[in-house]
Amino acid sequence: MKKQLSIFTFLFLLKMSLFAQNQPLESKVYVWNDLPVKQNPKAEQRQIFSGTTPSFKSFKMHATTLHPHSSLKPIHKQDNEEMVIIKEGELTVTIEGQTKKIKAGGVILMLPNEDRGFENTSDANVTYYVLQYEANEPADIERGKKSGGSLMINWDEIPFKAHEKGGRKDFFNRPTAMTKRFEMHTTTLKEGLISHPPHTHKAAEIIFLINSQDGEANSQAQESINGNEYDAKVGDIIFLQSNDLHGIKNTGKGTCTYFAFQIE
Repeated sequence: MKKQLSIFTFLFLLKMSLFAQNQPLESKVYVWNDLPVKQNPKAEQRQIFSGTTPSFKSFKMHATTLHPHSSLKPIHKQDNEEMVIIKEGELTVTIEGQTKKIKAGGVILMLPNEDRGFENTSDANVTYYVLQYEANEPADIERGKKSGGSLMINWDEIPFKAHEKGGRKDFFNRPTAMTKRFEMHTTTLKEGLISHPPHTHKAAEIIFLINSQDGEANSQAQESINGNEYDAKVGDIIFLQSNDLHGIKNTGKGTCTYFAFQIE
């Protein structure tokens, strides 16, 4: 009887997990300190969210902290498309035989079914965010390749463009194999300012803060989501579902800097 109950419990939990993965994601702030941590000898991992958007039947994000001189998998392929942003440390990345060291603030984009591998060859931990997504429509590999293919970009390779509210770095704005449009940039916002009045757009959006460029205290902000205000700090992930009303304000001391990317 106990064995039967355990099987039923496992199947129930599996069903609930699959149900959650197939539900539209909620616009909210996912607080870093509240994320459950799964430990293993080589790394610790934090599941951030998993669900759907109008354009994607699978849209999920997690964070990995990889210990020094470690890797989790050998070179491998994946059916979905994948984007990685380095939070802290340095990650050695290999895509289709090309290897590059990517530091904090660096971005990696990997098309489906390409050889890939991550390794921490340094003497310190490296922490990185991983976004994996699968479109409702079949992948268009040729479109992804014609638009630039996979990429590995370090923070200091992108020029900073100053403006009256602070400035920005434009990483890319193009289609990929799984997206009709994927736009990524960072914004540096002066103290007390609002980036844009509350607005909506069709694309789902992810925002997260990184350390300020001017050496002030860590970035802090307040995100408005459908008329409600939520505080966010470095490490927290802000997810904004398609057509939800939102806006962001710098509520810290000094500038705040954050990644923002829209994907559809």
